[in-house]
Amino acid sequence: MKLLKDILYKVRLVGVIGSTNSSVSSIAFDSRSIERNGLFVATRGNSVDGHQFIDVAIESGAKAIVCETMPEKIISGVTYIQVENSNHALGLIASNFFGNPSSKLKLIGVTGTNGKTTTTSLLFDLFQKLGYKVGLISTVVYKIGEKEIKSTHTTPNAIRLNELFAQMLKEGCDLCFMEVSSHAIHQGRVEGIEFAGGVFTNITHDHLDYHNTFKEYIGVKKAFFDGLSNDAFAVTNADDKNGLVMMQNTKAEVITVARKTDADYRVKVIENQFSGLQLTINGTEIWVKLIGDFNAYNLVSVFAVAKQLHEDELEILTQMSLLNNVEGRFEYIKTAGGVIAIVDYAHTPDALKNVLKTISNIRTGNEKVITVVGCGGDRDRTKRPVMASIACRLSDKVILTSDNPRTENPATILEEMQAGVEPLDYKKTLTITDRKEAIKTASVLAEENDIILIAGKGHENYQEINGERFPFDDLEIVSETLKMLDK
Repeated sequence: MKLLKDILYKVRLVGVIGSTNSSVSSIAFDSRSIERNGLFVATRGNSVDGHQFIDVAIESGAKAIVCETMPEKIISGVTYIQVENSNHALGLIASNFFGNPSSKLKLIGVTGTNGKTTTTSLLFDLFQKLGYKVGLISTVVYKIGEKEIKSTHTTPNAIRLNELFAQMLKEGCDLCFMEVSSHAIHQGRVEGIEFAGGVFTNITHDHLDYHNTFKEYIGVKKAFFDGLSNDAFAVTNADDKNGLVMMQNTKAEVITVARKTDADYRVKVIENQFSGLQLTINGTEIWVKLIGDFNAYNLVSVFAVAKQLHEDELEILTQMSLLNNVEGRFEYIKTAGGVIAIVDYAHTPDALKNVLKTISNIRTGNEKVITVVGCGGDRDRTKRPVMASIACRLSDKVILTSDNPRTENPATILEEMQAGVEPLDYKKTLTITDRKEAIKTASVLAEENDIILIAGKGHENYQEINGERFPFDDLEIVSETLKMLDK
């Protein structure tokens, strides 16, 4: 049990009815999860308003309610706390309820459009190799040391997030690396969280279905760095035109990384092959197993964070050379017949362009590049024609197909993608709604040494259609198909 007035520390109160000297057993923002003597926080979402379920929460045992608007019916014995923003209040309440666990960890947040998962995962693996017990919160998985927990969101809700931090402390973790999504920042999920450092990877076209404008999207990302303390550090990509914009109002120590411009930490790509990258980082040469210029940025950011955490430079580079690629990020197989199939999470225009340019830089010129790509339903529609245009420009053959259509008609999504196909590219473009058939077709079309890129889903092992998730694994399907064709 926690005293109500203690878990309201730093929350901006508008009004209170009842006593805050009572104790609560738990906190919840879903009325179905409320426990007896619990605190219910009525949050406003895109489709559901928690204020509609205050009575249900009280019937289920809630003895305290946090809300933005006081209900008309006030029930005796229940404490009502009115706040300016319930989502932001929930972040602070959750942090207080679990004893502010983020302040006792060295917590590093990574934000940006692309590269968040790779950067956090590489940091986790690196610091494990350096002898630390580490936590990870990523799109792919949550980890507490060796223990893996299924990931539900890039950044979990505020209650789950603080619960995970508390578990990490209990298990003896020293550090935690986490992805910080723009949705999480905007919805107050990281309110009350104390970060020892932050990393900005890049910012490009994405999530405009949610943020409405690119300017708003930039502003939300920037808010993360604005909130860092003067004891923290902020690593930023100086080659991104918004990299220094992100740092304009931060109190944190600013550290720059770059490949093209002057920076605190410079990376240079010497050689780029399917077997890995040969780099120099601040003049020291290193061979790594990862592929592509975009990974050079991720790696120099990892190096910068490790240096800021006072690790030995030679030991950092030695352990970095042993790091493996991240699941679903430029993950590839090569068949006996010489066909290379690559699965990548690229689901934004910039990510798709980066992967295809990497393939272009590695290929000898005689191979065909066959790209299978789709766009998710119920998400930013403006990127659909752009994705198709990029695929056509940088591939020899393109198959437009379903990604996760969710509640949208796949045919509608594909029509919007087709709008980005230029007349000159019609002949090299196929549209196959069924993703499995699209992958099989690409496999049949591929000849010796050709390269198949299957973009959009990466690590995901499902396809979401009309609210239901069906088993679906790009890498598994292309592997099985190519294996059959090799016989």
